[in-house]
Amino acid sequence: MGRMEQVAVRTRARPVTGWWLDAALLAGFVALTFALARGHLLALDEAIADWALAHQPAALYWPARVLNYLGQGGQVLMPVTVLLMVLLIRRTRSVRPVLVFLSAFVLMYLTVGPLKVWLDRAAPKFEGPDRAVLFNPYASGFKALSYPSGHVANALVWYAAIALLAAALLRAYGRELPPRALVALRLLPPVIVFCTTTYLAFHWITDSVAGLLLGLILVRLMARVPWDRVPLPPLPGGVQRPAGLG
Repeated sequence: MGRMEQVAVRTRARPVTGWWLDAALLAGFVALTFALARGHLLALDEAIADWALAHQPAALYWPARVLNYLGQGGQVLMPVTVLLMVLLIRRTRSVRPVLVFLSAFVLMYLTVGPLKVWLDRAAPKFEGPDRAVLFNPYASGFKALSYPSGHVANALVWYAAIALLAAALLRAYGRELPPRALVALRLLPPVIVFCTTTYLAFHWITDSVAGLLLGLILVRLMARVPWDRVPLPPLPGGVQRPAGLG
């Protein structure tokens, strides 16, 4: 048995509870969306956003602005994921790390993006009428892409992919990512992005909650994938071999 096969055998299975939690998260997202569409919670959104916009001294604004980049998919998260993917491919000579990147990209592209376009909600800084409503008739295009928060969903999905690739890369060198570091990598960025996105008034707080619910569903879907056992056809050089991803 080769080294990567041994690594794959001793990789721990991911503890994922039953589908009931996924159903509960989806129900929460649907209920929140329905409530907003009926005009509920809008006053709460506006009160929090208005408070945030009125309390942004430079000493708080700029640190929050920098930390918010932790949720930037195209500028930060995707490049980091690609770098880890390439390093793991080179180390393991396996194509399977590509599956992790593609799954994160496709899941985000097929869910968060279309929902933003369909639900047509302006951000807190929109100066037109009915700024907090869904299906806003006065905002369109890039001005109406607030719900759900892509920053929060990005932070959940992409850091899950980053943690998976980073742990496999260290494992390929005979090391283990400490459990606390793994938890911190997956938990702290979404919490920071949730808080900074709301504080900076880039999104309504219900946008961030919706991004959290949707992102958790996507992360749980990814956690169920047996990456090293996904059927692949025989490829040149045996690059369909396991990569220590579990």
